[in-house]
Formats: sequence, C-alpha cells, structure tokens
Amino acid sequence: MMERFNIYYKEINAHAEVSRFAPKGKTEEYHVMIHVAPCDEMFPQQYKRICQAEDLLLQHPDLQGAKVIFKRYFVSDATNQKPLMRQENTDAVSLIQQPPLDGSKVAVWIYLAKELEVAAKEGCMTASHNGYTHIYKMGMHEHNGDSATQTESLLLDYEETLAKFNATLADNCIRTWFFVRDVDTQYAGMVKARRENFTEQGLTEKTHYIASTGIGGLPADTRSLVQLGTYALTGHEPTQVRYLYAPAYLNPTYEYGVTFERGTCVEYGDRAEIYISGTASIDNKGNVLYLGDIQKQTFRMMENVNALLTEAGSGFQDIAQIIVYLRDVSDYAMVKAIFDERFPDIPRVITLAPVCRPTWLIEMECIAITQRGNDKFRDF
Repeated sequence: MMERFNIYYKEINAHAEVSRFAPKGKTEEYHVMIHVAPCDEMFPQQYKRICQAEDLLLQHPDLQGAKVIFKRYFVSDATNQKPLMRQENTDAVSLIQQPPLDGSKVAVWIYLAKELEVAAKEGCMTASHNGYTHIYKMGMHEHNGDSATQTESLLLDYEETLAKFNATLADNCIRTWFFVRDVDTQYAGMVKARRENFTEQGLTEKTHYIASTGIGGLPADTRSLVQLGTYALTGHEPTQVRYLYAPAYLNPTYEYGVTFERGTCVEYGDRAEIYISGTASIDNKGNVLYLGDIQKQTFRMMENVNALLTEAGSGFQDIAQIIVYLRDVSDYAMVKAIFDERFPDIPRVITLAPVCRPTWLIEMECIAITQRGNDKFRDF
C-alpha cells in the first residue's frame, strides 16, 4: 500500500511531501517533492534551503539507506540560476525552467529506492536489482538547428546510448519527457522529428509508442529548443509491459499526428508501476473540451487520468507523485484548491508551463505504484 507523509523543516522554512511504497520484505520506493517558502529571498538562499532539506531527508528514519536515483529541479530562471547550483556528477539530475507557482524560485522532485545497486554508467544513472536494470538519462539537450534537427539529434544520441546496454528504443524505453522552448511555435518540429525517428525504429500505430510528456519548458542553454529526459528498463519480458488507452475517454494519439502512448503499465511480481503521460481535457474524438474554462478542464483531465489508471488495475489511491502544468499563472489559486481537496496528501508540484495546444489550459502527469501478486514475473 502507498503511504504518504509530510516532513516539515521549520528551522529552514522547507517541507518534503513523501510517498512511500514499501510492501513487507520487498524493495521500497519513494517519490518526494521538496518545497521552500519564498521568504522574500533570492535564488541562492532558496536553493541553499532546498539542499539542506535534501540532506535532512536522507537522515529521516524511514528513508535511511535509500539511494537517490534521479532528481529534477523546477526553477524560475534556468539560464541565470544553473551556474549558482552545485555541480552534481550524474546524468540523472536535470533542471528545467518551469517556475513553481507557490511563489518560490525552486522545487525538486526526487526518486529514491532501497536495495537497488545504483551506479553511473555510460552517461546514465542505473539502478539494478533482481535481474532488472533501470536506466535514467536526464537533461539531454542540443545546441544547433531548429527544434526538428535538435530532436532528431537527441534521439539518435540516446539510441546510441541504449545500444551500449544492448537495449533499443522500441524494446526498452518506458518513458520520455520533451521540454520545448516556446512550445506554441517549436512543438510541431519536435513532433515531426520524433515521428520520423520512431518510424525508423519500428514504432508505429501498429506496434506501440512510448509514454511521454511534451510540454513547454526552457533549458538553461539559450540555444537549446528541446530538452529530453528518459527512463528505460532491461531484463524484463515483453509481456511485462502493456499500454493504456481508455478508449471511452481518449482517442489514439496518432489520430492527431503525435506519437506517444497515453500511459504504460510495467508489471512485476510484487507490484505494477504505471506511467501516465501528460494528460489534458480531451475527448475520445481528439477534441479539446471546455474551451476557456479552467475548472471544467481540470475535472475532465482528472477523469481521463482515472480512466487510464483503472485500465491498469489501479486508481488515485496508488498515485506516488503528480506534476501539474498551467498555461496561465492566474489559474493557480483555483487549481491548487481543487488539487488540495481531491489529492491532499499526494506529492506534487504545480508549475508554469504552456501545454502543447494553446487551448489547453492545464495538463498533468503522474506515476502510480500498486501492489501485485503475480508469480509470472520476478519481483521489482
């Protein structure tokens, strides 16, 4: 069962929202969102408190022995703030300009686990256990060309990296994140290059795609139009991975020219991990619903996510973390109130990040973990 709790660090005006999945005698997983109160401080002071909270987190009795596998920082000014951050020797740490909307300049999402053997390898962070290797590569970006050229280059480089693990995009990549500078004008180029690359890799509407979020976000390098983050898995059987569609609520993405799965469920002997892609207010014909109404779009978005989780044999009770993307900062108070009522204890961050269609006011993604007893597969 999923446990959730908050840790308050009053002396540094910070708090950690924690989800803990810890079946008895099994591998424990944690998703954590750390937030700081703005305190009328500049970025260095807020970031220092984030780092202090990260250090204190690992001293908490429930997390002692947990290893950090990846981190993502959400910042308000990536170009100017990245040089002020400590250098972390891992390709599984990234930052993106998607300002937290609680008034702070920085928040961080951290994924941790116990018992996994964590190592830096081939420019990735790997976490191995029980014959599986989880491969995280975050913060990939390019300098040259338009958004299509940069996307093509990023995917080719990533495929070369996967080959070093005897893995491929089609067989092993579980989840991607594409952060696009000025998404209203640059998204189409990313979509085109991704579709062409996927076709070459054997990913088509007749096979499968990959769970993904394509969203507005500014890389720290001002020349970069696209930043890519990825998660891949090796050591599993193909039947352990299945794709989620919820056809009564959502249409296949290829019908409007994009190439990603609505969600992906990875089955293990003791649990299932469910990766819900960026999901918005859309119907099963591909139409945007409730134009201009942030409240109704939020509720429809939640319906769609619930339908995907239900198809995976899960539900809201199993969600470990949520990221919410808003187009308009003035919608924050209303959206926060809805999420506070519906998901009061789930770790989350609400950021300023335009969605890929201008008429979508909000999008969310999440990860859920649910207990299983499936003797066909090895435990996590």
